[in-house]
Amino acid sequence: MSSPAAAGFRLTAATGTHRGDRAYQQDQVAVIAHPRIAGCVMALVADGMGGKSGGRKAADQVVLTAQQLFDRYSPGDESPAELLAQIASEAHLMIKLTAISAEEEPHSTIAAFVVTGDRCVHWIHSGDSRLYWFRGARLVKRSLDHSYVQRLVDEGQLTEAEASAHPQSNLLTACLGTTQDPTSSAERLEGLAVGDSLMCCSDGLWHYFTDQELGSVLHGLPPREAAELLVSKARQRARGGGDNLSIAIVKLESLAD
Repeated sequence: MSSPAAAGFRLTAATGTHRGDRAYQQDQVAVIAHPRIAGCVMALVADGMGGKSGGRKAADQVVLTAQQLFDRYSPGDESPAELLAQIASEAHLMIKLTAISAEEEPHSTIAAFVVTGDRCVHWIHSGDSRLYWFRGARLVKRSLDHSYVQRLVDEGQLTEAEASAHPQSNLLTACLGTTQDPTSSAERLEGLAVGDSLMCCSDGLWHYFTDQELGSVLHGLPPREAAELLVSKARQRARGGGDNLSIAIVKLESLAD
């Protein structure tokens, strides 16, 4: 996917997904170009939880809600931050409604970002699906998980490496579809430049890479090849015990390329 932008760059994008070694695929991923606004793109990942159908229904609701609201999005009427907050809020309510017909209580993470033509990115996340911003191969910013082990890292009780190997590393402190109102974190990041890469992915992918490895791949390859390589390498490193995994990449490239 390639989309022209108004500020001297173009956006190229790709997604990747794999069921991993699980019986069911409960991840959903999407990159959506706005139908009326040049250079405005949304990318998102939703990692569903809750039985063979419950988790997928939850993830489906996140993507469907995002598509519907992004299609109606008008910069003159609302900001990207308001759009993302509305997506999280409405998807949360829709997931709670699907719980009536699901065999287990469905939940989903969300990691979503919107790139606008003024070289800004807005993002929102809940759970342990992550967002990354790289300049070349260097990490500029990454989201912090809503998880038990991230809380221990924040408190200085664990290192990042210890958290990754912790037996409760998949215990979330927030996600969509819970009985209480969801906790989400949102940011506005300015100053995107040609050569920057943005990525969102589920824990089934980021778990197997350092930030340096991710940055090197995103810098060295176009989005489609980068997505394919990261999915393939994550599968290899999972050694037959991998979770569902999904990834969306958006890269800013020069119009002259």
